[in-house]
Amino acid sequence: QFKTFKPRTPGLRFRRLPLRDHLWKGRPIRKLTIAKRKQGGRNNTGRITVRHRGGGHRQRIRLLDWHRRTPGVHTVVRLEYDPGRTAHIALLRCEATEELSYIVAPDKVMPGDQLISYITRPTTTASSSSSDASENETATYTGDISQTLSVTPGNCMPLSMVPVGTLVHCVGLRKNGPAKLVRSAGTYAQVLQTGKRGYAQLKLSSGEVRRIPVEACATIGTVSNPNHQHRIDGKAGVRRWKGWRPTVRGTAMNKVDHPNGGGRGKSKGGHQPKSPWGQLAKGGTTRHRKNPLVVKSRPRR
Repeated sequence: QFKTFKPRTPGLRFRRLPLRDHLWKGRPIRKLTIAKRKQGGRNNTGRITVRHRGGGHRQRIRLLDWHRRTPGVHTVVRLEYDPGRTAHIALLRCEATEELSYIVAPDKVMPGDQLISYITRPTTTASSSSSDASENETATYTGDISQTLSVTPGNCMPLSMVPVGTLVHCVGLRKNGPAKLVRSAGTYAQVLQTGKRGYAQLKLSSGEVRRIPVEACATIGTVSNPNHQHRIDGKAGVRRWKGWRPTVRGTAMNKVDHPNGGGRGKSKGGHQPKSPWGQLAKGGTTRHRKNPLVVKSRPRR
């Protein structure tokens, strides 16, 4: 389950990583990646707009297929590591066009498996013959979804075709839209209801129950790399490799850098806690306008 290290150094003593022996050890497909130009948290004027970012190892952004618009059978070529996300990615090859694409790898999907993309509800014409049915398999599915379509991990289909109680991930928010929800490692959503007034109800991993249009697509199964939440970096240098810089307390800064800074030693200063931009840190408004698509909010701790 995990890779541990002998405590030769303090940074290796508690370090723990999920096993990645089943992943591809070579480079990704070049045409499916683009260069990542790091900004270090700065905007076009050179000012820091996102704190605690900078440095990190050189990376290339993997271009994933969030729409799954190409219908038909896709074969899993290999599973790969993606430094830009917590989940693993899978390289697919379309059996009809031989086109390659990346998707978020579902859990328990291995190289050689065949995944099917049902973008629209399959129909059969009266003039179709048995020979045509063998050549174009995606155009000959009829009848009940539970009897004809394979609801297996990795298959993509609209929520109207997903049975109630199924675990899904990579959920879209509109028809023909890209996947927006449930994309992190080990996450999933459960279908509670479909077809009521054009919406389906999904229970997310956070406990939130949300309404999604039934025309939106989702992928069957859970996201890969479920042990990511149990990893231990072991040292601060690992965070620096990932592009994260230290977080400094405001009281440890100078007065010019933070409203709570300055003074001699660890002085309290007699002032209220504030944000780096001078806003009061306590006593602010916590209520927000409710989202009409959220049936039940996530439980608060």
